[in-house]
Amino acid sequence: MTHLSVNLNKVAYLRNTRNIGIPSVLWAARVSLDSGASGITVHPRPDERHIRRSDVDELADLLKEYPSAEFNIEGNPFHNLMDIVREVRPHQCTLVPDDPNQATSDHGWDIDSDRDRLIPILDELKTLGIRSSLFMDADPEEIEKVSQVGADRIELYTEPYAAAFTAGNASETWDRFKRSANTAQDLGLGVNAGHDLNLKNLGDFLEIPKILEVSIGHALFAEALEMGLKKTVREYVRICSAASPGSK
Repeated sequence: MTHLSVNLNKVAYLRNTRNIGIPSVLWAARVSLDSGASGITVHPRPDERHIRRSDVDELADLLKEYPSAEFNIEGNPFHNLMDIVREVRPHQCTLVPDDPNQATSDHGWDIDSDRDRLIPILDELKTLGIRSSLFMDADPEEIEKVSQVGADRIELYTEPYAAAFTAGNASETWDRFKRSANTAQDLGLGVNAGHDLNLKNLGDFLEIPKILEVSIGHALFAEALEMGLKKTVREYVRICSAASPGSK
């Protein structure tokens, strides 16, 4: 099945608007894992606008209670990310080319521009025993270059698919994502996906075979306002369980 990693950034963002500790990031993580999620994702930014360094450490401790669950830490390796990763040693590190001032991630890596900087980072992750993933646009030609830098996986940036789905014309965009996934898989890369996936569009997206993991936060917690967190996570897990099985 495709694995669901619940991104907790929005829980932390809401918590940070007050100084009383609610909603609890640890509570949201525990409920998600108890409801069937396969892992937890966080994106600690330099300004700690949502996830704080203390959250990362506390979540790492919590995940010791869930030995089959994975911890995915994502972010730009050229800001503050690698110091955190070296200490915490998550199962997976997803490298994202975002600017510190961006509201959210909105594009993938340009391998030609960043190859020389990415290679030593990816080599270090391999030495540390941490699976690496590069956040990439659905561009088969660009994805072909990923094998030159040594990443284990890619994460497809799925906002264009989500926008096309909402507009009712997702077929051509979905085809591009399928070609991109196939390109990565042919190169021996695992394929993850994330950004603006939700309960309405996820099932169709996962008709692309062998998507190993989806990382979902914003939509999941918006839907949880109506459905409750347990029910929402279980519905995502149900959709993921029906997807084509992964092989990497």
